[in-house]
Formats: sequence, structure tokens, C-alpha cells
Amino acid sequence: MAEKKVIAVVGATGAQGGGLARAILADVGGEFAVRALTRNAGSDAARQLAAEGAEVVEADISDQWSATKAFDGAYGAFLVTNFWEHMSPEKEKQDVATMARAAKTAGLSHVVWSTLDDTREHIPLHDERMPTLLGSYKVPHFDAKAEADQVFTDAGVPTTFLRTTFYWENLLGPLAPRRGEDGRLVLALAMGDSPLAGIASEDIGRTAYGIFKRGAGLVGQTVSIAGEHLTGTQMADQLGAGLGEDVVYAPVPFDALRAQPFPGAVEMGNMFQFYAQVPQFNAVRDLDAVRELNPQLQTFQQWVNAHKDSFAA
Repeated sequence: MAEKKVIAVVGATGAQGGGLARAILADVGGEFAVRALTRNAGSDAARQLAAEGAEVVEADISDQWSATKAFDGAYGAFLVTNFWEHMSPEKEKQDVATMARAAKTAGLSHVVWSTLDDTREHIPLHDERMPTLLGSYKVPHFDAKAEADQVFTDAGVPTTFLRTTFYWENLLGPLAPRRGEDGRLVLALAMGDSPLAGIASEDIGRTAYGIFKRGAGLVGQTVSIAGEHLTGTQMADQLGAGLGEDVVYAPVPFDALRAQPFPGAVEMGNMFQFYAQVPQFNAVRDLDAVRELNPQLQTFQQWVNAHKDSFAA
């Protein structure tokens, strides 16, 4: 039997990387093996991956030597960054450049880079519909990732650009439905009547696995993904069906979200305004094409039904 090709997975204990690691491990007869990269090999999530058959390696993506060593001998790598750890677009771009250099040095055959759209292509910096942030961005965590795409091309790294979108898991945390004064659950989103392109984080990893299985044909290509495009009202209706009670949708004005006191509120307001006012974002996310790469792609209703016990009472 041929030796399996190793995919090094950055963020293997996180949402996207974890989804990919589990997809590889579940495909027992497949051609790939997983090398799970983590900053803490002793964490519960890392130990669980090891117990399921992953090779677990400690690595720091901010350190080129560490990243190169972690990629050494691998066929490919899945690369992702966590902007919200530091909220610095400049650091994000530095980390991506470090990973790209490491990927080139290690001679990887296929990299899948988890990226996002450049909002400034649709809402330029001079556009006063939303504030410009840090002098150079409309939605920093989108725009910095989009800028970093070029790093892989310039370095000559064979890369597929996987453009992600809103995680439905946000509805289990900061955007969870909350009870109104009348006792009904309220889903509050700054989307107006526009459809939101959402996806289960597990499906980002599964789709990345589909890209690796497709192989060289997707090198140099951009794959934009979603699980469904749904309005706030549709999401509320499907949440209600899954939870067995009424859920109502309350559209939040963009400026009201930007005015909230939590860190990143202005950026979140800009992000939702981009989602709501730029129809091209949804248009390039062809659900049938995503399903070809990931036949297990979940609908929102399927995701709600699978997670209904995780919603607060």
C-alpha cells in the first residue's frame, strides 16, 4: 500500500482546521494523512486528535523556522490565521508571509489558504457609506487576508485560495438569539432584508479536503464558499422550526452595531454592511459547486437541528 500524503493543518484544534483534520481522519481509505499543527500539543483538543490517529506537532506560524520544520516532508498544508487574537492586519499579513516562505522552503505541492474577499474592490476607501479603518481598510480582517493572497503567488507557492464566509457557529455565541420582553426568542442581525452567505465551520474543513482531493487542477484558483444564502427572516423561521418555538428576526441598523461598546464593533458593522450591500459576495458563492467538492455540505436547517441543544434556553 502506498504511503499516505501528509497534509499539515494549521489551526487543527480550531474551527476550520479541526474540520479538515476530522475529514481526513474519517476517510480511512483515503490517500491523505493529517499532521495537526498546534501551539499546545497537550491541550484536550490536540490529545483527542492524536487519539484519533493524527500526528500532532507543536508549531508557531509567526516563526519561519518553526513553520518550515512543521511543513517538512508534507505534501500540502492548510493555512489559516486568527485575526481576532491580536486584531492587527499588519501582523496578520506578516504571519501569512512567514507561512508562505516556509511553504516554499519546504517544497509543498499544494497549499490551501483560507482567505476572504477584498471589500475595497466594492466599497472603496473614499466611499462614505462606511468608515475607513486604520487608514487603509474598510473591513480589516477581510482586506488583510485578501492582500496576503499575492504573497503566495509572488513566492511561487502552488495555492488554492479558499474564500470563506460567516460561520453559523456565531449564533451559538455573541450573536445567539435572545429572549425579548415578551418571552420570544429574537435573532438580531445587521442584514436588513438581504440574504447572508453562511456556512457551518465544519464544512469549511470538509471543502478544503475536497480541494486537496481534486488536486493540481485547483492550484491558482479561487474557490468561494457558502452553505446557504438566507435572509434574517428565513434564518429565524428555520431556527424556530429546529428549536420548536417562535423566533423573530430583528434587523439591526449598521450604525447601531458600530456604536456598540465591544472591541471590533465598528469593524463588525462594516462587515455586515458589506454582506448586505454587495450582492457580488453571494453571487460568486455557487452552492452547487461547493457541494461538488463537499457532498456533505449542510443546509442551515440541518446545522440547526444538529446543534439545537447548544442554544441557550
